[in-house]
Amino acid sequence: MENHTFGEFPKQINHSLHKPRILILYGSLRSRSYSRLLAEESKRILEYFGAEIQIFDPDGIPVYDGDRSAKHPKVIELRNLSQWSEGQVWSSPEMHGNMTGLMKTMIDWIPLSMGAVRPTQGKTLAVLQVSGGSQSFNAVNNMRILGRWMRMITIPNQSSVAKAFNEFHENGTMKESSYRDRLVDVMEELIKFTYMTRDISGYLVDRYSERKEKMI
Repeated sequence: MENHTFGEFPKQINHSLHKPRILILYGSLRSRSYSRLLAEESKRILEYFGAEIQIFDPDGIPVYDGDRSAKHPKVIELRNLSQWSEGQVWSSPEMHGNMTGLMKTMIDWIPLSMGAVRPTQGKTLAVLQVSGGSQSFNAVNNMRILGRWMRMITIPNQSSVAKAFNEFHENGTMKESSYRDRLVDVMEELIKFTYMTRDISGYLVDRYSERKEKMI
């Protein structure tokens, strides 16, 4: 380590003034998808907190197949939105004790690096799930693993909505409940973490091993 300087905390930080940019992904194509409704409720809450939001519509995205469909318009759109974002929300149903294949497909299409660009590294992440039965945490726990793998800053709080069919009005908005209170808590925490980290994310993810590799 003698020849490698430890990354010092920046002496001057330029604080961004624009709205926090948040990308929301949801993992179901059902006509009344509760993970989509939870994503849309998250959008309303985040906009109230002053964020700029983009929700990616996963309809039509191909199954991950390496480089064969890398030029597909939906893949390009997803990658551009991920690059644009400073934080993300992943909302998935729990299916067979895990996130859906669609949710995993979207994440698989976001590469760790695109040349010098890293579409997820250092960005904040909040994870949400809905269940048709009793409350479970399998999908959010496994999305946390993916968030760590994507080198994202996954916030401590999370949301798991049980019996989701009971929690939304006919117009798609979420009913007042402890589940909605928790969702507000999660979105508030996401915004706070995004403000705190977005201007120093490069410093936070700077690694000794990578600096060493560049010098070899």
